[in-house]
Amino acid sequence: MTRSLSPTPRTSITRHRERGSDDRADLFAVLAEALVCHVGIVRDGEPVVLPAIHGVDPDGPDDGGTLYLHGSVAAPWLVQGPGQTVCVTTTLVDGIVVARAAFSHSMNYRSAVVIGPARRVDDPAEREHALRLIVDHVVPGRTETLRANTRKELAATTVIAVSLAEASVKARTGGPADEHSDVATGTWAGVVPLAVTAGEIEPDQDGPVPDDVRRRVAQWGGRQPVG
Repeated sequence: MTRSLSPTPRTSITRHRERGSDDRADLFAVLAEALVCHVGIVRDGEPVVLPAIHGVDPDGPDDGGTLYLHGSVAAPWLVQGPGQTVCVTTTLVDGIVVARAAFSHSMNYRSAVVIGPARRVDDPAEREHALRLIVDHVVPGRTETLRANTRKELAATTVIAVSLAEASVKARTGGPADEHSDVATGTWAGVVPLAVTAGEIEPDQDGPVPDDVRRRVAQWGGRQPVG
């Protein structure tokens, strides 16, 4: 697998190219932190964009690594997706940039765009691997505590894979980019940082909160439960 991104005409950044990255590690970092991705696909002849939970294998069988998506076997986008090109995007909002002029207002963010052919995952071992990645993407280490998937559950689930060969990464950091004349007006400007923070855990039953959930809460800066 190549260590750098080689944008194609479909993934080349055309505006603010200085915000782009050609480091594949930055792609995996954005995909790893983002809890939800959005999948653009043609469904029944019409374009749709749908939210999904994903899993990533940097050393997966597809060129550049593999992005996995899953859902119900009855979902039209999963039925029609394999064999066509899809677009998968993720965005992490790190801050609101409050500027002195409306034109200069912005956001600090990290985003990734992946474009590639979707294939249905039929190999049982790869399907099991993909589903583990998707569960552990939300709560790392969770699958180690769970029973195995049943045949009925597997039969009700479709998994598709998308190559990570064709992708781009873009980010904005820093404060407002105001004109000097706007700075001179004395209008307030600044950045409001944003981050995902865990709330108080709501147990479904009595008993200690497992370590995998505790670790995830700690990653999000949430308050650790007592007991």
